[in-house]
Parts: sequence; C-alpha cells; structure tokens
Amino acid sequence: MGIYGAINSAVSGLAAQATALENISGNVANSQTTGFKRLDTTFSDLVSGGGATQAAQVSGTTFATSRATNTVQGDITSVDVDTYMAINGEGYFVVTQASDVVDGSTTFADETYYTRAGDFERDKEGYLINASGYYLQGFPLDPDTGNAIGDNPTVVRIENQPLAASATTTVEYQANLPRIPDTTDYDGTTDASALLDAGVGTGDVAVADEQDFLDSSVSGGSITIYNENGTAMNVEVRYAKTANYNSTGPVYDEWTMYIGSGGDATNAWYDVGDVTFDTTGELNGMTAGSIGAVNGTGDGFTIASLDIGGTTAANVEFSFSNGSLTQYSDPDGATSSVSLDQDGYPAGELTGVAVDESGRVIASYSNSQQRAVYEIPLATFEAEQNLRRVDGAGFAATTSSGEADLTGGGQILAKKLELSNADIADEFSKLIVTQQAYSANSRIVTSADEMLDSALNMVR
Repeated sequence: MGIYGAINSAVSGLAAQATALENISGNVANSQTTGFKRLDTTFSDLVSGGGATQAAQVSGTTFATSRATNTVQGDITSVDVDTYMAINGEGYFVVTQASDVVDGSTTFADETYYTRAGDFERDKEGYLINASGYYLQGFPLDPDTGNAIGDNPTVVRIENQPLAASATTTVEYQANLPRIPDTTDYDGTTDASALLDAGVGTGDVAVADEQDFLDSSVSGGSITIYNENGTAMNVEVRYAKTANYNSTGPVYDEWTMYIGSGGDATNAWYDVGDVTFDTTGELNGMTAGSIGAVNGTGDGFTIASLDIGGTTAANVEFSFSNGSLTQYSDPDGATSSVSLDQDGYPAGELTGVAVDESGRVIASYSNSQQRAVYEIPLATFEAEQNLRRVDGAGFAATTSSGEADLTGGGQILAKKLELSNADIADEFSKLIVTQQAYSANSRIVTSADEMLDSALNMVR
C-alpha cells in the first residue's frame, strides 16, 4: 500500500468514526426516551486484493455498521399512572397508528408495529395511545367467560358506556339463632307457638300485629339487593321461634323466617318459611312459607316474586349452604355471626382504567364493579435484532426478523416504565474514543499529504 492507499484507509476511518459519532449522538439524544434501544457500532476491515505472489500481509480500509441492542433491557421505574406498563423480559407491545379521522372517529392503518414504550394513556375516544402516537392492540375478552376472543388483536378501546345493572340472584346468608331468644313474651319452657302473639308463626304478619311481632322475634340482619333494572331494595330479615324441643313436644326447635314488606298496606312482614334444628344446633329441615319455596338443594329458600315497598325482584335465593344457618346457645339471646352477601349491582359509570399484573386492561365503575375487557399480548421474534426501526421507539417486522409470535413473552409490570437502555456515561466514554480515533485518522491524511509534497519537491 502506498501513500494514496494510506490516505484511502484514513478517509474510510474518518467515515467509520463519523458513523460511530452519529450513533453516539442519537443514543445521547434519546437517553430519556421511554423504551428506546440504543445503537452500537461495529467496525469491519476491507483488505485490498494482492497478486498471487504477494505473500506479505496487507492492511486495508474499514467500514462501520450499526448494531441493534433490542435484547438489552433498560432500567424499569415506578410511575403513578394506572395505564403505564413495562415488559420484564422478552417481547413487544403490539401497536398501530391512526390513518385518518372520519366523521369524528379515528380510523387505523393496516400496518402493525411493535414497541417497548408502555406510556399508554386513554384519549377522548377511549383508545390507549402512547406519547409517540402508537395505539395499543389487544384481545377483547368475553364478558361471561373472561377468555380472549379471536386470534388477531384489535385496537384497545374502553368506551364511556355505563355498565348495565345485574339483578340479585343469590343472597349468601350466615347467622346463628339463639337457643333461647331474648324477647318480651318467651320463657323457654313450653311450646313457643303458644306464647307468641297473634300473627307470629301463622303466616304473614298483618300491619296491626307488627308491634307484637317485633316483641316476639329477633333481628336477622339486612341487606340491599337489586332487581333487573338496578333498583335498590332494602331487605330486612327477622326470625320468630315457633316450637321448642322437649320430651312431649316436637322433636326439633323451629323458627320462622320473615322479610319486611317495606310498607305494604296489608302485611308488615312476609312469611318466607320455617327452619328446624336438631339438638346439636345444626339445620336439619325446611318448610315453604307464603312467599318462599325450599330450593332444589334443600339448603335455602327461593322467592319467586319479592315485593318490597312497591319494587319487585324475581327469583331471589337465600342460601344457607355449607351449614351457614345454625342454632347454638347464645347468652345474649340474640342472633349472632350475621353475614349477608349478594351478587347483584346497579348500573355504573366508568370511573377508571388500569392494567393489572396479568396483562389485562381493567375497567372500573361507580358501582364498585370491575371488568377485565382486554388481554394484552406480547410479540416475540426469532431474530428481534433484525427488526426495522421506525419513528417513536417503534419497530416493524422484516423477513429477517420473522413473524411475530403472540403466545409468549416476558411479564407485564403494571404502573412501571422501561427507560432507555442508553447510558450517558457509557456514551461519553465511547465519544472520547471516537473523537481520538477521528483525530488520529485526520493526522494520517495530513502526514500523507506532507509526504506527497516531499516527493513532489524531489524533482525541483
């Protein structure tokens, strides 16, 4: 290699270091960009060909290529936004871009992109969009089964539609009735039905007999239930003991369950049915009342039509499953361990959207209900380093990267963000080396120029 070859090599070195400087400057500029993957620089040599008789080693020029660091994860930081998320491990969020706005509604491009930037927030139309303008895609979930619908993700959208009301179907009931109730006219020695006042133990309680009934019964708790259009109904429960166990009387203690009518003109309390207990205090029998029927499993009452204050609910079951209704001795003579839980709710307005640790989009409503509405897939690739970079810390699949696989990936972390994997200290260290290498190559050009001048001056 002569002087001109030296100049060519030095010039290629200048060009290669300029490429390295370009990558370094881009990394530094994006050191605070969410989900950014830095570009490193790889240098390769190009050796000029020689004759067949040339045995000596020869040097050559160099060129620089950019090397992706997609597999290098950035630091993960905590944030206070419910819809922000990060990926711990492999994978990319599946996203797309808006193409147009038609009649006030956004339409989307056919292209699919991938990103690690999880700074998604809900826009005015209900879409989850990140700071770079990418719209999150996911699998919609079946509201009944909770399973994903379809094989292709769609743009995630949580609209402001209210959640429809759900009628109460079951009231899970737990209580312990006292062995001897603390009422004004019960002495605990004879058949209780003979001691209770009119209207008790003989069907529904008339309005005129309500005070006598209250004096002869104990509270069984209360709960709010909902009918099919979400109207709230306050259910009050009371029990009156109507038979005692003794040597000559009935074999079992018996109680009658009542529900308040809520202001009916004729009856103050409805007779749901009778429950009996053995000497151990366990429930062992049930009999239908005026409004209640024994359910199919024999451990509760089903009320086909419950009217409280003019509001009606249909097919409400009061369940005593797993032995939840008992009669154990209680020194206070009152119902204890009372717990009522029902499965209905009124209509509710959307109050918030969040992402949970299982990678599901959760919608919260004003009626304290939550619904998982989308499942967020993670895309993995056979050769993710060959993804094509696009604007906004995004990537596009190529023939070299392979097609996206949506069945695997790492873990989604809620209320987290993955930061850029470019570290300023590392980049500045590279900058020093690059600057020195560039200066050294420029000195070679200068030295070669001086040598050429000397050669030209030989003929003067």
